[in-house]
Amino acid sequence: MSPPLLDVSDVVRTYASGGAFSRRRITAVDGVNLRLDAGRPEIFTIVGESGSGKTTLARMILGMVTPSAGTIRFQGTDLATIRGKRARLAFMKQVQPIFQNPFEAFNPMKRVDRYLFVTARRMAGLAGDAEIAEATDRALKSVGLSLAEIRGRFPHELSGGQLQRVAIARALISKPALLIADEPVSMIDASLRASIVNLLRDLRDRLGVSIIYITHDLATAYYISDRILIMRQGSAVESGDARSVLDNPQHPYSQLLKRSVLSPDVPAVAGARLRPEPEVSQGVIPHA
Repeated sequence: MSPPLLDVSDVVRTYASGGAFSRRRITAVDGVNLRLDAGRPEIFTIVGESGSGKTTLARMILGMVTPSAGTIRFQGTDLATIRGKRARLAFMKQVQPIFQNPFEAFNPMKRVDRYLFVTARRMAGLAGDAEIAEATDRALKSVGLSLAEIRGRFPHELSGGQLQRVAIARALISKPALLIADEPVSMIDASLRASIVNLLRDLRDRLGVSIIYITHDLATAYYISDRILIMRQGSAVESGDARSVLDNPQHPYSQLLKRSVLSPDVPAVAGARLRPEPEVSQGVIPHA
């Protein structure tokens, strides 16, 4: 039997609150558990307000932060045992991040195609220019763009939605099994968010990639998620099937979130799609 794709077991992360030598500790993540099964692509959403610990949890799954206690295993391997450049690179090929602000993910002085070419060379092990260009174009087409559209362009020449698509394409070049998307639509104009949310669902279905989607927005969580985990002050207060949890929350905090955040305009039918607005603004590539 294959091990789980991801197994997070009783994970804790504490920090010194008054500096490295302080005895006071703050618990950012407190005993969280989650599991993604291999061979069953899904969107697992972690919901919480600012300071709930959801981003710290994501950074631990990415191997950027070491747990203070507990274990995180990816495809059966404890992340704490991953040592050395080669082992780290092998892990990174399989687990890729998508960050909150696409304009911070790209140097404004560098053309965006350069980032994809470097990723194809380093993360996918490709060498020839034609092979690199082909892999880059394939990744871009999977997010609704093409190399011809973005070649030679700088970040400011793309809309926020287009640049986030490029960031997602970059993450896909190494053909990962898991994407960690930390608030991927929060810095994008509201009229363009639906296109990114729909894209993540399509990637799950077309490419068979699992996605951990991190957000404070219960409306998109309700729409996009297969399963959900709600965090408050570092702890998981409720988890399970997304529609079941959000339609009938049991924990008082989950009930409060639903009353204060969940929009009545979210599609009520499973499989319905949010309607995106055209990505057209002055100085950017038009893209429906």
